[in-house]
Amino acid sequence: MLAQAAVVPVARAQGPGTLVLPRLTGPIQLDGLSDEPAWEAVDPWLPTQYEPNNGAPPTERTEFLVAYDDTYVYFALRGYDSDSTGIRANTLYRDRLSGDDHFEILLDTFNDNETAVLFTTTPAGIRKDAAISNDASGGGITSGQWINGDFNTFWDVSTEVNGDGWFAEIRVPFTSLRFQDDDGQVVMGIILQRKVARKTERLVYPAVPSIADWAFLKPSLAQKVVLEGIRPHTPLYLTPYALTGLEQTFQLNETGTAYPREDDVKTEVGADLKYGITNNLTLDLTVNTDFAQVEADDQQVNLTRFSLFYPEKRQFFQERAGIFEFRTGGLSRLFHSRRIGLTDDGQPVRILGGARLVGRWGGWDLGVLDMQTAESDSLPSENFGVLRLRRQVFNAYSYAGAMLTSRVGMDGSYNLAYGLDGVVRVAGDDYLTVQWAQTFDHEQIDAGALEPLNSGRFTLELERRRRSGWGYDAIVAWAGPEYDPGIGFTQRNDFTLLDNAVSYTWLPGSASSLIWHTLEVAGFAFLRNVDRSVESAEVGPTWEFAAKSGAGGDAEVKVQYEDLLVPFELAPGVVVPTGSYTFFRAGASYHVSHTRLFQLRPHIEVGSFYDGWQATIGVAPIWYVSRHLELSGTYVFNRIRFPDRDEGFDAHLARIRIGTALNTKLSTNAFIQFNSTNNTVSANVRFRYNLREGNDFWIVYNEGVNTDRDRLAPPLPFTDARTILIKYTHTFHL
Repeated sequence: MLAQAAVVPVARAQGPGTLVLPRLTGPIQLDGLSDEPAWEAVDPWLPTQYEPNNGAPPTERTEFLVAYDDTYVYFALRGYDSDSTGIRANTLYRDRLSGDDHFEILLDTFNDNETAVLFTTTPAGIRKDAAISNDASGGGITSGQWINGDFNTFWDVSTEVNGDGWFAEIRVPFTSLRFQDDDGQVVMGIILQRKVARKTERLVYPAVPSIADWAFLKPSLAQKVVLEGIRPHTPLYLTPYALTGLEQTFQLNETGTAYPREDDVKTEVGADLKYGITNNLTLDLTVNTDFAQVEADDQQVNLTRFSLFYPEKRQFFQERAGIFEFRTGGLSRLFHSRRIGLTDDGQPVRILGGARLVGRWGGWDLGVLDMQTAESDSLPSENFGVLRLRRQVFNAYSYAGAMLTSRVGMDGSYNLAYGLDGVVRVAGDDYLTVQWAQTFDHEQIDAGALEPLNSGRFTLELERRRRSGWGYDAIVAWAGPEYDPGIGFTQRNDFTLLDNAVSYTWLPGSASSLIWHTLEVAGFAFLRNVDRSVESAEVGPTWEFAAKSGAGGDAEVKVQYEDLLVPFELAPGVVVPTGSYTFFRAGASYHVSHTRLFQLRPHIEVGSFYDGWQATIGVAPIWYVSRHLELSGTYVFNRIRFPDRDEGFDAHLARIRIGTALNTKLSTNAFIQFNSTNNTVSANVRFRYNLREGNDFWIVYNEGVNTDRDRLAPPLPFTDARTILIKYTHTFHL
C-alpha cells in the first residue's frame, strides 16, 4: 500500500467530497517557485472568490498545490498577477499582517470541525501562525477570542516576487501537527486562501459560501483530505533559557518622607520540554517558567462596576488552548489561564514549574494542566490543576464534555470547580448549547455554609450560526451567589439572565457596493435571584455593513436600565449614588479597507449616563510607512458629567505602537501608553533577534512614569518602576 501511495501524483476522490492527497515523487527545493518535476506531477486546486463577489471567478490567475512526503506536508501558491507592481508587502514583522497580499492555510488536523491551525505568509516571506477554536464562531455564549494569534510552532516558508506575480512554498513538519491516525489514514480539513490586497479580493479553495462571519476560517467548511501511510512522529524539543537584567523600584521609606531607589540584579535560568508521546498527544514540561518577553497588557478605562478582563498573552498557555475553553457567557469562563502566575492586579508570581498534556486519546479531546507557583507578598505558594475532556456526539458538529479545576494553597486554602457542557447541531445551522458549572470554596465548606445550588451556574442557548437571512440567539442563564471559579473569570453572580437577539442579513449580490449588511435587534435583562427584580437591562437596534471596497462600520441605539443597591465610584470624587436609572446612548464606527497604507478608524458614542451624560470619541490610526516601519495608535476620550451633582471627569487613554523590522528576523516593537485615570505613562520596548524558530535573543525595557506626582505627599517619584532584561532561548530537537 505504501509503495502504491508513493506514486500517486494527484489528489483523488475518496468518498463524497473527500480527496486523497498526492505523495511527492521527488525532492522539493524550498525556493518559492514550485517548478520541480515533483510539483509538476501535482494537479493544482483552482479557487473562487470569497469576496467581494462570492462564487465568482478570480480576477487574477491563482493555483494552489498540496502534497506530502514522509516528513512534511507542502503547500504552494502560484499567484500570478497582471500588475506585479501592485503586489503589497507592507511589513517584515513576525506574526503580523499589515494590509499585505497573503497566502493562508487552514488545517483542521483532528478533523473535528471546530479547531484548526493557521499558517500565513506574504510576498516578503513573513511567518504568521494562529490557532482557531469554536469553529470561528463570533456569537453566542461560547464566543470571544476564538482566534489565538499568540500561538507559534515550527514551519518554513520561501517566497519569490517577479514580473509574473508572487509565489510561495510552505513546508510544515508533521512533528508540528497533532492528528488522529486511523488504520494508516489521516483525515484533515483544509482551506487555502489568497488575498489580493489592492483589490480587497479573497480567493478560497474549496468554494466557501459567505454564510457566516469569518466563514473562510471555519473548520466545518474545510475540504476533507486523506493522507496515507504517515509514519509516527514523536518529536522531543528542549528549550532552555538564560536571563539577566536589572529591576529598579521606588518604595516609600519607613519615615514616609521619600521614595529611595532600590536596585535588584536578576539572573534566571529555566527550561521547557515538549515531547510528542504519539501523533495526537503532546506533553509539555516547564521549570522556572519565565515570560519576560511578553508584550504589556493594553490599559483600559473602567466605566462599569465590574472587573476588567485581560486576555492571556503568554506563549506556554497558547498551544491547543482551545481544548481548555469553557466559556460561560460573555467574558466569563470556568478556566482562565491568566489566573496562574499573576496576581489580580497583573503583578507576576514566580512559576516554579508545571506540566501540560494535550491531544486526543481514545476519541476524547484531552487537556491536563498542573502548575506550581511560589509564595508572593499577597499569595501563598499554590498548585493549579485543570482536566478537560470532550468528544463528538451525534454528528461531526456536536460535542459533550467536562472540566475539573483546582486551586490549592499551601496555607490550606482551596477552590474546586467542575463543569459539564454540550453543543448539539440540531438542524442545519441551528445549535443548542447546555452548560452547568459548580464551585466549592474552602471558606464556605469549612463554615458548613455551602449550599450546592448557590455555587452553581447554568446556561441554555439556542442560536443560528449563519450570516444570511434570518438569525437569532436566545439565552437563559442562572448563577448562584457563591459561584466563584478560583482559576476562572466572572463579572457578576446571583442573577438570572434573559438574552435574545433577532437579525436579518442581506447579501445584495454583485451589482451592489456592499457584500452584506445586517439589522439586529437585541436585548437582555439581568434579574436578581432573591426577588426577581431587574438589576440591569438593555435593548436596541444595530446596523452593520461590509463593503466590497474593504470598508465597514456600524451604528446602534441602545436604551439601558441600571438599578443600584449600593453606590460605586467611577473616579476619585465621582460617585454614582444608589437608585434606578434609565438612559440611552447612540454610537457609530467606521473603518476603511485594511489594505490601505494609511487608515483612520473613528468611533463616537453619546448619550445619557445614569443621572448625567457621556460623550466618547475615539480614533485608531495605522500608517504603514514602509515594510521596515509601522506606526499605529489608539486614542479614546471620555467626558462624563453629572450636572445636578456638579461632578464629572475626563478620561484620556492613548496607546502608540512603533514597529520596526530590518528583516524577517530582526525587529523592535515599542508600546507606549498613557492612562489619565491612573496618572501613568508606561513604555514596553522589545528587541527580538529570531535566529530561527525556537532560537531567540531578546532585550526588553519597561518603564512606568507618574504624571501627577503631587497627588500624594510626599510627591511621587518621577519613575514608578524600571526594568531592563536580556534573555536568550535555544531549542534543541533531540
